[in-house]
Amino acid sequence: MEQSRNMAELGFQGAGLPDVTGLSVDSRLTKAGHLFFALPGVNAHGAEFVKYAVRMGAAAVVTDAAGLAVLDAEGGCDIPVVVVEDPRLALAKAAAAWFGAQPEVIVAVTGTNGKTSVASFTRQIWEALGLAAVNFGTAGVEGAVSAPLAHTTPEPVTLHRLLAELAGEGVTHAAMEASSHGLAQRRLDGVRLSAAGFTNLSRDHLDYHKDFEDYFAAKAGLFRRVLPGGRTAVINIDDEHGAALAADLRAVRPVLTVGRGAADLRIADLRYRPDGLDVLVEHAGERHMLALDLIGGFQADNVLLAAGLAIATGSDAGDVFRVLPQMQTVRGRMELVARRANGAPVFVDYAHTPDALQTALRAMRPHVMGRLLVVFGAGGDRDRGKRPLMGRAALENADVLFVTDDNPRSEDPAAIRAEIMTACPQANEIGDRATAILTAIDALKPGDALLIAGKGHETGQVVGNDILEFNDAEQASISVAALAEAGR
Repeated sequence: MEQSRNMAELGFQGAGLPDVTGLSVDSRLTKAGHLFFALPGVNAHGAEFVKYAVRMGAAAVVTDAAGLAVLDAEGGCDIPVVVVEDPRLALAKAAAAWFGAQPEVIVAVTGTNGKTSVASFTRQIWEALGLAAVNFGTAGVEGAVSAPLAHTTPEPVTLHRLLAELAGEGVTHAAMEASSHGLAQRRLDGVRLSAAGFTNLSRDHLDYHKDFEDYFAAKAGLFRRVLPGGRTAVINIDDEHGAALAADLRAVRPVLTVGRGAADLRIADLRYRPDGLDVLVEHAGERHMLALDLIGGFQADNVLLAAGLAIATGSDAGDVFRVLPQMQTVRGRMELVARRANGAPVFVDYAHTPDALQTALRAMRPHVMGRLLVVFGAGGDRDRGKRPLMGRAALENADVLFVTDDNPRSEDPAAIRAEIMTACPQANEIGDRATAILTAIDALKPGDALLIAGKGHETGQVVGNDILEFNDAEQASISVAALAEAGR
């Protein structure tokens, strides 16, 4: 990275603008010579922190009209201020210009459910084809490079620094998750995407978006604003929102559809095995038989969407279909984590929305000969409306229910459970998550299966302001071992 850069190179014009030594959005992390971006926020405007950035040595500020008003009310600013209509977009483009390098092929996938799995499967396809690839998002950076991430879609400075580092380490292909928050906040603008994918849409994040239409608009922005012209949109048209999006996009860009109806990549038939799926796929007039070691019919949809992204970015279709049987489940996504001595399996899944829970349970049902048990809860300080919907989804799709705590945060855990229980009063209510898991596993009989839903790959339980160490997969293994030792 150069020691300093002219602001014109970052997209800003004006007389007297200084050279800058870096970009920052957090006044506490601002360094001498930085260009500080004062962004509008949910609780406060970043302009309120400009005075602290100045003390840290910021050389100039980028903000919007509202930010300028804040600065004027505080008596002005001693360093140059550039006012733009959309400072988040300006930040994304400046970060892209500052760091420059990106992997040659980048795809992004959005939707309510399946983003992590599709991104991982896309990376696995590329790796099986001999390409240096990563995926990144909820589970961090995985593949040719491994690293943690604080957000599913990192803010632009972190994102473009990461992309440049990946390119510098020889990574040529990257698959990333595009969250609705990240899209709404323009974090992906400036990423040179080769293709983008859409999985599905259902109720989620209405604590952030004003309504469902706003949520969908944020997701659709990936294709209508971020994805460059002429690049392919790969869309699951079994979802009604996906079908509508595909119809709208056909007039402006190539679209590759995935689904079980009249799709370009079509699931013609699907058979369930206790330990996997047999899938018959049709594409370009040819049929391909796939034996997948994955649980849940929706995983076939995720694999096919990933295949579509690989094909849309230049991989040979025949080679892609040849490697699909090598796909491995994503950590915390319908992951087999333990099995009782009587053969009953225990799965962990990240399903934490009503639709995701329903999808996971319905997907498991064809694999299960006996009863389907589920352990689940709902998070605190989030959309309260989905709590009874979680209870209903479990009641309608499982045989034995255990309602427990799942990241209660600042709320009373018992109150959260009570809201869930209004829809499933016959459920077993066990607040302590470890006890709930142990009790559910103890109830498993031959032919049964258990789904522990909500936390997936997470290794902590958020209680108040604390993050307590907790891992569903580890707890399941501990429970199975303890029961075996007790002769049960």
